[in-house]
Amino acid sequence: MAGTLGASLLIADDHQLIRDLVATHLRAQGFDEIKTVESFETARAAIASHGSFSLVLLDLSMPGIHGMESVATMIAENAGGRLAIFSGQAQPETVATALARGASGFIPKSTPAHELAEAIRRILQGEIYLPEGFDPVTPRPWQPELTPRERETLGYLRDGLMNKEIALRMGLSEVTVKMHVKSICAKLNARNRTHAVILASAMMLD
Repeated sequence: MAGTLGASLLIADDHQLIRDLVATHLRAQGFDEIKTVESFETARAAIASHGSFSLVLLDLSMPGIHGMESVATMIAENAGGRLAIFSGQAQPETVATALARGASGFIPKSTPAHELAEAIRRILQGEIYLPEGFDPVTPRPWQPELTPRERETLGYLRDGLMNKEIALRMGLSEVTVKMHVKSICAKLNARNRTHAVILASAMMLD
């Protein structure tokens, strides 16, 4: 890594004025290896060409960004480096999810200029940076989308009923019940019906 601070930075933001102002300020603070890009795809191309950057500042509203999957992709492709959300506004749950995916912090675009370089230094030193007073909430646990029939079937599975008994209770054919059980297992990533019941209990599914 080059630069007076031994760090390389990638600023990914679709507003040229912001890119230019931030890059100019950080160069004045001693960061002299800085690249700026205007979209998710150009950010990926920059990493592919340069190799991992010490830190990527990623705007979530850039063209090409599709939620947390894009954040996870960028973190994976910048392996060995760090990534921070650089956004005008970010909901606490969004930030919490980004942190869970491996992000190293959230730097609001409203951060005073004199604090920006310090925030970046703290992240480069291994800290998770969040602005003072910002409290990310725990993201809601993922839950599968079961149909009403599948939820009813799951309830009978919890009661220990066999397919034939469930079919009688629900007024369905045994073949249909088997299809519901198979779908439940697929949606829960369960190995079998017993595993599905265990997973459903852990997820507190009704």
